[in-house]
Amino acid sequence: MPAGVSWPRYLRMFTASVLSMFAGAQVVHQYYRPDLTIPDVPPKPGELQTELLGLKEGQTDSASPKQ
Repeated sequence: MPAGVSWPRYLRMFTASVLSMFAGAQVVHQYYRPDLTIPDVPPKPGELQTELLGLKEGQTDSASPKQ
């Protein structure tokens, strides 16, 4: 085995790393909550609008003054 590690130890580390990757992907997926819906008709170029945290253009944040 690589680096002189026994098969059982190698399999335990491999399993732990795969489970860790799956857990990390699940946490990121739950945090960002991607929109996985597929629209019937794709939008025309320039028609797609995205918003960050529901903030619309023209609104300002009164808590942080701009310099």
